[in-house]
Amino acid sequence: MKEYLIVTDATCDMNQDILEHYHMPVIPMNVVMTDGRSFQHYPDFRNFSAHDFYQALENGAFASTSQITPAEYLDFFRPLLADGNDILYICFTSGMSNTYNNAVMAADDLRQEFPDRKFVVIDSLCACGGEGVFAVKAAENREAGMSLEENAAWLTENRLKLAHYFTVGNLTYLYRGGRVNAATCKISNVLDIKPMLYVGNTGAIEMLSVVRGRKASLRKLISLTEQTIRNPEDQILYISCTDCMDEAKQLRRDVLAKIPCRDVIITTVGPVVGTHTGPSHMCLFSWGTGRRP
Repeated sequence: MKEYLIVTDATCDMNQDILEHYHMPVIPMNVVMTDGRSFQHYPDFRNFSAHDFYQALENGAFASTSQITPAEYLDFFRPLLADGNDILYICFTSGMSNTYNNAVMAADDLRQEFPDRKFVVIDSLCACGGEGVFAVKAAENREAGMSLEENAAWLTENRLKLAHYFTVGNLTYLYRGGRVNAATCKISNVLDIKPMLYVGNTGAIEMLSVVRGRKASLRKLISLTEQTIRNPEDQILYISCTDCMDEAKQLRRDVLAKIPCRDVIITTVGPVVGTHTGPSHMCLFSWGTGRRP
C-alpha cells in the first residue's frame, strides 16, 4: 500500500505530540484581536499562549477568526503534492464555516495541476477536539492498513458516531458570536444556568438541555457520554478545555472512575473555537451509537 498524508487544520485542538506521532501536518488559521494583535494559530500555540489569549478575553478583548481561503489552501497543499504525496484532508465542519467549500475548490484545481496525485477532502462535521479525535482515528486506520479510499469511506460512514458534548462557564461569548440572544444570555448568567451543548449531525452547535451550576454541568458531560458510548474498554477518551485545566484534570479523574475506558487525554481548545465559547469551555468526546442521547 502506498503511504499517504493525513492533514487537518488548526481547529483540531489536538496535542502537538500526538500530531507529530502521526506525522500529521496542520494548516494554521488566522486570528485578529481588537487590541491590534493578529497571529496565525498552530496547535502548539507558538504565536500566542492559551493562557494569555484567554486572559485577554477576560480582560475585555475580542477576537475574530477567518476561514482558510482557497488561495491559502493552494499555497499549503501544492508543495506537499509536488513532493509526491497523496493527501487525505480532515476539514473543520461545514456546519460552522465555509472552510470546507474553500477546500473543495482548491482540491479541484490541484487535481488538475497534479493529475497523478490523489487528494480527498473529508467534511468532518466535527469541531474543536472532536476534529482532532477524528483525524487521529484516520491516522489509526491508515496504520491498520486502510488505503486512502478505504479510509475516506470509513470516515464518511462513521463520522456521526463521534459524540461531542460540551458546556461553557457562561453564555457571554456565545452571545457575542450570535449563538444566543441577549435575554437568554442575561437570564442564564444571573441564575447560573449552564447550557449542555453538542455538535449535531449537520456539524452545527445544538442545545440539549440546561443544568444549574458548574459542577452539575461537568457531571452531566459524563452522564451524556454514558448514554451513547459503546465499547469504552477499547477507547481513549478526550477532554478539551480552554483555560480551566484544573477542572479538566478533575473531570478526567471522574470519567476514569465511571467509564471503563483505556485512558483519558486532555487537550487545549485554541482561539479559533475558544473566542466563541470563552475561558471555561469544557468538552468530552467518545465514539458510540451517535451524537444525540
